[in-house]
Amino acid sequence: MRREALIVWRRMVSEGIEMNSVIVTSVLPVIGEVLDRKLGREIHGYMVRRYPEFKKMMFVLSGLIDMYCKCGDMVSARHVFYGSTGRNVVSWTALISGYASNGRLEQALRSIVWMQHERIQPDVVTVATVLPICTQLKALKQGKEIHAYALKNWFIPNSSVETSLVNMYAECGKLDCSCRVFDGMRNKNVIAWTALIDSYIKNDHLIDALDVFRSMRLVHHNPDAVALGRVLSISGNLKALRTGKEIHAQVYKMKLESTPFLVGEIVKMYGKNGDTENARKVFDGVHSKGSLTCTAIIEAYGYNGRYREAIDLFDWMQSQGYVPNHFTFDAILGICERAGFAKEAVEVFDSMVKKYKLKATEGHCDSIIGLLTRTGRVMEAQRFIYLKSTLGQI
Repeated sequence: MRREALIVWRRMVSEGIEMNSVIVTSVLPVIGEVLDRKLGREIHGYMVRRYPEFKKMMFVLSGLIDMYCKCGDMVSARHVFYGSTGRNVVSWTALISGYASNGRLEQALRSIVWMQHERIQPDVVTVATVLPICTQLKALKQGKEIHAYALKNWFIPNSSVETSLVNMYAECGKLDCSCRVFDGMRNKNVIAWTALIDSYIKNDHLIDALDVFRSMRLVHHNPDAVALGRVLSISGNLKALRTGKEIHAQVYKMKLESTPFLVGEIVKMYGKNGDTENARKVFDGVHSKGSLTCTAIIEAYGYNGRYREAIDLFDWMQSQGYVPNHFTFDAILGICERAGFAKEAVEVFDSMVKKYKLKATEGHCDSIIGLLTRTGRVMEAQRFIYLKSTLGQI
């Protein structure tokens, strides 16, 4: 659908139809989604040539900032932003969002201060954009300030803002604050309930998290796939097989049994509860397997000390054309470490780096160094000691 929109755009241009600001602001988000920076630059150039007042067209400029940010071109995004003559809350929010999506979280957080220096006040969209940044940085002080600002400006009640506050306080270890925000919400949707479940999980209150899930059901809120996945994970960690089976049945009742991450959680739940037979049945019943489900069954066998079978599953996975990812290699190297499989660990590590071009971590190196030294292969361990020392330089 997105590509079709771009085809229509190109046809309009080829037929000589003039592109106005409305059409441009409609097509720029599509260009950002498909990461077509070249086309974005063409449109940017067209608008500069066609409209002398271009630098004052803030909705177009904001669209360009957003497009460049999505394409990972922060240099061009900043050039557009600082070249405009009438920056407003929309363009500032686009820049803040762009910083965040490109991993420049501290710069994004500082931008909310800079925009106020220009006497531009954040709106509810800005607040909703900044709160997840506070969550990732665990910036409690700034998060509280944003919370106070939102209350002062009547941005609350707002389900999106309040849910972000629940997440922010939980990530900062303030579970009581998360609960107070949640309790004060007028409209508690499934996303808000799941955020509260996550809050308890993050703060190691797993039984309480299950109680929240049950409360959600009592008030007739049907869980979504994300909420079900969380409870399956808890059921595995608490060895709550009965609860896990109930959720498994609910997944089928809601016709979500083909959702890959849910299948993975079900397989791991059975594995953590020592029921590898049911874990394997679920795995074998999946028609469209992938790296996620394959990793889950490998972990299930690993949880139960069936290390050789886990290694065999890893080999089978590759023979079937499924591509292992970082999570797969984390799981299999952990299994090799627990089992004392030094030779296999080195082979897996080399495959990860050379065949699949994945970056090694210090944790990977530490696992293999420990394995090799325990088995008396000190000279081989030197290779990984050296590799570990160079990781930060790569």
